[in-house]
Amino acid sequence: MSLSRFIALSGLVLVLATGCAGPATMRIVPASPVSPTAGAQPVFRQPQELRSSNGLLRVRLVVERRTVRLAGQDVRAMTYNGHYMPPTLRLRPGDRLDLTLVNRLGEHTNLHTHGWHVSPSGNSDNIYLHIMPGQSYHYSYRLREDLAPGTYWYHSHAHPLSEPQVLAGLSGAIVIDGLKRYLPPGLRGITERLIALKDVQIKNGVIPTANIDSNAPTNRTVNGLVNPIIGIRPGETQLWRLANIGADIAYNVQLQGARFTVLAQDANPVDRTWSDDALLLPPGSRYDVLVQGPPPGRTQLITTAYSTGPDGDDYPQTTLATLHSAGNPVRPAALPADFAEIDDLSHDPLAQRRTITFSENDQTSQFYINGKQWAADRIDVRAKLNTTEEWVVRNVADEQHTFHVHVNDFQLMSVNGRPYPFRGWQDTVQLPARGQVVIRMRFHNFTGKYPYHCHILNHEDNGMMANLEVVR
Repeated sequence: MSLSRFIALSGLVLVLATGCAGPATMRIVPASPVSPTAGAQPVFRQPQELRSSNGLLRVRLVVERRTVRLAGQDVRAMTYNGHYMPPTLRLRPGDRLDLTLVNRLGEHTNLHTHGWHVSPSGNSDNIYLHIMPGQSYHYSYRLREDLAPGTYWYHSHAHPLSEPQVLAGLSGAIVIDGLKRYLPPGLRGITERLIALKDVQIKNGVIPTANIDSNAPTNRTVNGLVNPIIGIRPGETQLWRLANIGADIAYNVQLQGARFTVLAQDANPVDRTWSDDALLLPPGSRYDVLVQGPPPGRTQLITTAYSTGPDGDDYPQTTLATLHSAGNPVRPAALPADFAEIDDLSHDPLAQRRTITFSENDQTSQFYINGKQWAADRIDVRAKLNTTEEWVVRNVADEQHTFHVHVNDFQLMSVNGRPYPFRGWQDTVQLPARGQVVIRMRFHNFTGKYPYHCHILNHEDNGMMANLEVVR
């Protein structure tokens, strides 16, 4: 549902810097999105990058409330290191990330590396940790040499505070290098742009952290900017990393008059590239794509009008950014067709078939998986290491939900009974209202407990999450 009626979170902001301020007093009024044409358009910019060196990246992230400049006004937000759009972490397969998270909020928090195939236990990608106010915690992640290259992200997974903390600003991007090696040599040096999508509601100068309505007017931002100008030359090929790193809202992204050529989905390189004029990014999803510069002039990058169903949200068409094509034209490069080698799970023997049902109580804003709300200590599915399972994921609600699983990605086999073409693996899929998808997952490399859930974080916080344990 669009309204989290009973989460009262009055002091929620993660920041990565020094200095701490107390929670602001809020009077909830309708949010007022800023018109993209109000004032001068900002020039596109990317967040600071923190890159690994000699196989190691050390990072200190301070989580706290800060006043930041957003949508033309000063806004109280939750920040990592003082920024609404925090640093992008950039590593290579086989690297190690040592990350210290410092909590200067008035409530617990934690960190999730969304999409990473790493251990879910101990001080790795363990979302069951509570880092309490005033505490620091040391995470250590060891990346496998075969970790897929592409775009990932990090965010708070602190139950039941995920929605308000992410909406208030606690999310950032991760890039694992190596995707360009699949490109023809002439395209390996192309310009690369992070297009991180976050929406922000502003009420009396504060991002709300209680009584959040995901259907309320909101500002759609690219890297924290409202309708920035992105430069490209006519015919130039660029690599764009499209990432929905917001709390609740879906984006149906379209570059008017152009097409996206998909190289990777959810940081999984595809076996053959494919193109489309619009890409649906439910919360948490990512696409790495090639874009070629249109004729001289300005083109709008938009998210089209989109409805998640009768009991869901209705989002208006909105301009995300303006692509300015100018300068000396270049001959458009030939784009690759064959890309990466990917395992096709349709040939795997199946150890188990399961049915997973998403449902909700529209009157109480409670959400369920297989009729149960999440409990931290309950194991809902126990799977065996080095096996493949097939899950029928059903949605019996009158709104779409967003299925996401940690640690092991999946292959989408069918949607509402129609076979889905093999393109690669993913970690997020939109469940049709009153519909179903069939997926296959291979549980490999890591044992331990981790969740699967709806990535509309309001739904996750209000029960739509379950626990999977992989055992030997």
